[in-house]
Amino acid sequence: MQWFGKGSNNIEDGRGGGGGKVALGGGIGIIIVIIGLFLGKDLTGLVNQLPITSEQTEVKKGSSANDDPQKKFVSGVLESTEIVWDEQFNQMGFQYQQPKLRLFTGGVQTACGGASSAVGPFYCPADSKVYIDLSFFEELKNRFGAAGDFAQAYVIAHEVGHHVQNLLGASEKVQRARRQLSETEYNKLSVMLELQADFYAGLWAHHAQNLKDFRLDAGDLEEALTAANAIGDDKLQKQATGQVVPDSFTHGTSAQRMYWFKKGFETGDIKQGDTFKSDLL
Repeated sequence: MQWFGKGSNNIEDGRGGGGGKVALGGGIGIIIVIIGLFLGKDLTGLVNQLPITSEQTEVKKGSSANDDPQKKFVSGVLESTEIVWDEQFNQMGFQYQQPKLRLFTGGVQTACGGASSAVGPFYCPADSKVYIDLSFFEELKNRFGAAGDFAQAYVIAHEVGHHVQNLLGASEKVQRARRQLSETEYNKLSVMLELQADFYAGLWAHHAQNLKDFRLDAGDLEEALTAANAIGDDKLQKQATGQVVPDSFTHGTSAQRMYWFKKGFETGDIKQGDTFKSDLL
């Protein structure tokens, strides 16, 4: 993909200080990180449930996007999501509130608590920010076999999709329901939430390809689908333990993740993205 815009103004670069100390309250965050490392999977959903804290870290000046290719790329992808979702919300009669995207290294303090790079990119609804340690993109390529700039763009668009869910109320509904459900039932809702974020990522790609400053290259769609396939719960569990436990799925199977991204890309219709075909809500 290629982006010819000026880039987003909503990038915060906190990489200068290495991310600062990671104070994971009550040891919960540390346990989450250890489990994530053992299973080899993204536990973003659990990170988002950490208790809200008032502790903040200083955003330090990093290199400008002009002399930092990775930052320039992330800034361009974020800008394209802003344009697409501004228009989508306008069509629904709402005003889109653009999220911030925070770059960090090693660890970061958020309004949802502390987090380590081990959990991968994530969205914190309490401060409406997407958090990314750019080293994840190397892991995506080398560990998961999902190389390419559009695979990286898919990851960013997926996290922005969680922001959209937060604005539209889906995240809140899931959290309210959580108190009344068993772990297995809640996991099903978590899967639906993640698959909808995949759908929103596909919807972004559908509309972004029509922007004057955006261009898809040959093979871009395959890169995104490869990334979606690589991080399915079934595939990650099989790689980590040799077993697949469907009741523990939190993000969806590889096939489900590819299906919903592709559906968003092919339809571009937000009304087609209701993954909550359940009476649990």
